[in-house]
Amino acid sequence: MSDSSASRDMSVAGRASGGYAAPIERLVDLLDPSGNVILNMTVADAINRVASGRPEAVREIAGHFALVHRAGKQIRMARSIGRPLRYFIAKKAAGPLLVTADRIDTIATFLETEGLSAQFHPSYTRMVPAHHVLELALVGCPDPNPTCTRFFAPEQNRWGTDLDEIGRRYVGAVAAELASWLDTLAPREPIGVLFSGGIDSGGLLLLLHHLLLSRGEPAARLKAFTLSVSNDGADLRQARQFLAATGLEFLLEAIDVGHEEIDIPAAIRTIEDYKPLDVQAAAATLALCRHIRRRYPDWTWLVDGDGGDENLKDYPIEENPELTIRSVLSNTMLYQEGWGIDAIKHSLTYSGGQSRGHVRTYAPATSLGFRGFSPFSLPNVIEVAEGIPFIALTNWDHERLYALKGEVMRRGVAAITGHQMPIFPKRRFQVGISSDDSKPLFPDDPATYRRTFLRLWDASA
Repeated sequence: MSDSSASRDMSVAGRASGGYAAPIERLVDLLDPSGNVILNMTVADAINRVASGRPEAVREIAGHFALVHRAGKQIRMARSIGRPLRYFIAKKAAGPLLVTADRIDTIATFLETEGLSAQFHPSYTRMVPAHHVLELALVGCPDPNPTCTRFFAPEQNRWGTDLDEIGRRYVGAVAAELASWLDTLAPREPIGVLFSGGIDSGGLLLLLHHLLLSRGEPAARLKAFTLSVSNDGADLRQARQFLAATGLEFLLEAIDVGHEEIDIPAAIRTIEDYKPLDVQAAAATLALCRHIRRRYPDWTWLVDGDGGDENLKDYPIEENPELTIRSVLSNTMLYQEGWGIDAIKHSLTYSGGQSRGHVRTYAPATSLGFRGFSPFSLPNVIEVAEGIPFIALTNWDHERLYALKGEVMRRGVAAITGHQMPIFPKRRFQVGISSDDSKPLFPDDPATYRRTFLRLWDASA
């Protein structure tokens, strides 16, 4: 079957010496190739690079991708942060069956059609770690042990300490990825930005506005979608301030929802995870996307700022007892990948860092028929960010680290677009959608989220 097929079922049958049939081995690839956003080559070309097994060849793929290739018994898989890629090995008398998909429930549903549900549990699924080529061989019982080869290893501390130059490099890399992405769209394709008026979504909106005008295309293609609960969102007020300061008020489209539309069980079902902060962000994103879909049945593209905090290491370290500023600044891509595939705490089911958490944006949008683009999470942008000399710029000081992101983005956006971008204090998406503290939107107890997740799979067993 062709690479453009949404589901590829590849079987190999042969004859051993003496005329006996060799075991049938199957790969069922349930990934949708149209979900890839590859900016510099075809999906087929990208799969060929994964097939080569050469890390330098895979590194040259620009964009969001999840790719699977089979050559005989050898399977190679690779993905970027922007697309999840899960796999499951089932046992059949004829030989092993490997199923790949972007969702746990997709794998579970397929196994049910094969009469293999008894073998399934969500914790038995495996996530291909981002930025690695994973190889395994379909050789039967016991399960083969995969090998992972890193294809993306950015160098830390490459740049000098001139913040103007750092800003030009970093925001310039974001602008370059946005420009490449715009080249793949029809000239009047509408573009939505999930917009809070914060540093990342604000920078994206200004960059897209600038790029469209420079291409002679109408800025009216853009909409800044801002979520507010019961007309009381701090983000909505912030968004209005941002757009007033930049003269772009005409881009705003406020989306107001009631408290009851922040649906935690639905968010858990959608992202298939139970980490409280990710579930909360997903619940807000799901509500926002549902309303956009109701208003615009044919809308396709949504751009978001996922990855901006991770790149510039803008998370409150004090809130995580496992972190110190030394661990954050000394470990390459800690926020993007977690502690790494060789760490005891690495999750085989979910992977780590933003590689796990990005699903909070990807899954809600995809479930409602949108396609997303997150330029901050692309390797070309992460590579520039990792080159920033964070230690030299902050001298291990928390507050200087937290202030750095705004400075880098402000200077870079000004250099690229000429706009002076307003900078507001950091606020998580799920916090900014409402200001009504008397009616909390989210449970405080982390166990609540995990219990809901487990009930989801108990009910489907």
